[in-house]
Amino acid sequence: MNSIKNSAENNSDQTLIPIMVGPTASGKTTVATELADSYPQIEIISADSRQIYKDLGIGTDKPSAEMIAKYKFHLVDFVEPGERYTAFDFVEDSNKIIDTVIDKEIVPLICGGTGLYIRSLVEGIVELPDDDFSYRSQLEEETITKGPKYLFEKLQAIDPVEAEKVHPHNIKKIIRALEIYHLTGKPKSEFLAHDQDDKSKYKYKIFCLNPPREILYEKINARVDVMIKSGLLNEVKLLIKNGQKEAVQKVNVIGYNELFRYYDNEISLETAVNLIKQNSRRYAKRQITWFTGTKNINFYDSADSLRADLERFWAQ
Repeated sequence: MNSIKNSAENNSDQTLIPIMVGPTASGKTTVATELADSYPQIEIISADSRQIYKDLGIGTDKPSAEMIAKYKFHLVDFVEPGERYTAFDFVEDSNKIIDTVIDKEIVPLICGGTGLYIRSLVEGIVELPDDDFSYRSQLEEETITKGPKYLFEKLQAIDPVEAEKVHPHNIKKIIRALEIYHLTGKPKSEFLAHDQDDKSKYKYKIFCLNPPREILYEKINARVDVMIKSGLLNEVKLLIKNGQKEAVQKVNVIGYNELFRYYDNEISLETAVNLIKQNSRRYAKRQITWFTGTKNINFYDSADSLRADLERFWAQ
């Protein structure tokens, strides 16, 4: 096996790096670790915006500490709940890790389901998804309670250049600009100014594990049941006991806010579990939509077919 491969198909001397994506519960991590068993030199860079958070283990299906050590996972379990971590942070951190791994004459495997992270890394720009519904709802509520002027002044404070272009009563554009700052950590004006200079020095080949919808939904439902049996309720209870509830609510991870509502006596446990399953299925659907719109991506409906192609990649 050649540890460092150059991409003939891209007519470039850039290193070709594999990225394995897919919706939640599709089985990406299992494929990655099985591949690492066959090729122990593989280092895995996680592209999962939920598994970055400390103390959120069961509800994010995070690899255990033993797995992280054994399979050399990066970018897992290193951000405090409530702490800001943007797509630009991910790109910066990933590129540093890729450089380090490449220096060891190893090709890393990037594995995760956060499309925003993947596209930012591959394309050097971020086409933002409409997936932070909680933040948008907050802004819409502020429009009602505090008026459009309040939101416009907020935009002026973080992005005066964009504020010059937007009418103070164009709430839709103001909210979108504030969302961009919230999701990326950069003002819209600066964000749009990023161009070819942000392109990665590496080439990427994207493999997407996308099981048939009915199979995926069954796997999602089963995984939620396993999470409950594995102690998710105790994990959430401990977060509340340690005063982390508000911080965790800010990061809006499926599985936690639903159980916070249960512990607040707003809903029954059965309702909370059903909501976790429902919200997970909706999240998976958005992920699939995102990946369907991604350029140069190869889809696989089974883990076996994906694993076979990845093994051929590593055997080159």
